[in-house]
Amino acid sequence: MTIRHTFAIGLTTLALLATTGCAVTRGQQSVGAYVDDAAITTAVKARFVDNTNVAASAISVETMKGTVMLSGFAKNSTEKSTAEALAWKVDGVKAVKNEITVRP
Repeated sequence: MTIRHTFAIGLTTLALLATTGCAVTRGQQSVGAYVDDAAITTAVKARFVDNTNVAASAISVETMKGTVMLSGFAKNSTEKSTAEALAWKVDGVKAVKNEITVRP
């Protein structure tokens, strides 16, 4: 009976250790958060496409935990600020980092 009990405990411990490898660790997102971020990115890009003052193809949008990162190139400072303002208007955006470079 003791061997069975020890074997059961060992097997349970092994199973628990194996399943924790699938858990979300620090620096990773849950599936729900990833989907939310993807929706934010898509909404920001859609606003860029709808706006004639922003070249959607020249500006990259990435989202992580509600923070939107804008990068790429703008023709002027108006385009850069318009892109940032459009990003702020999307639901779920917590912060916007505007790393767009204005071409001379």
